[in-house]
Amino acid sequence: MSHDNFEEALSLERFGRYLAWAADDRGQAIALYGLNTRLSESLYTPLQTLEVALRNRIHTVLAEAKGDEWYSDAAAVLLSAHQSEQISKAIDELGKAGKPVTAGGVVASLTFNFWTTMFNKDYETLWQQTLHRIVDPTASKGLKRKSCSGSLARIRVLRNRIAHHEPILSWNLSKHHNEILGLIEWLSPPARRWCHENDRFPQVYPSEGIKLRQE
Repeated sequence: MSHDNFEEALSLERFGRYLAWAADDRGQAIALYGLNTRLSESLYTPLQTLEVALRNRIHTVLAEAKGDEWYSDAAAVLLSAHQSEQISKAIDELGKAGKPVTAGGVVASLTFNFWTTMFNKDYETLWQQTLHRIVDPTASKGLKRKSCSGSLARIRVLRNRIAHHEPILSWNLSKHHNEILGLIEWLSPPARRWCHENDRFPQVYPSEGIKLRQE
């Protein structure tokens, strides 16, 4: 495939970012695009581990406090109107798909945004009452709502950029990778160990760093 054909496949607007980073060197721009793709792929394992561990830990502590179907009483769990709508949508979609509406099915259907919203300042009461228990008792240090709300917000944006195939090379990926691993450690040390064994990011990220021409 020629450079022109490749640019057309990506769209000139999307490829333009890589051209700018490569000072209009098309070969280098394609190499940067490939690196972006590999790094995005390598971050999928820690991101997936965090998302699954986070939702399962939240579900566990809320189920212990309110019952398996805690999501059916949004007021008791102090959920927002938007979150209530997300729960209703998840239940409706399970029904339309002919799947049983179980607690596990509802929990798995809710988005990462749904779970990370629970760490916003409006949920301090829920944190104090229940959610503080998501921290694994064997974790090396305690977790406060403020300690992770900012990290989760940044990670959510990064996750969404990867999901939409957006450029991430200008991000401080090593920092965010460490943030992801730190949160997994707090939630589940066994999940952190598994992630360490299967995480390819350290091998994919260039040892010399990523050099981009400033736009």
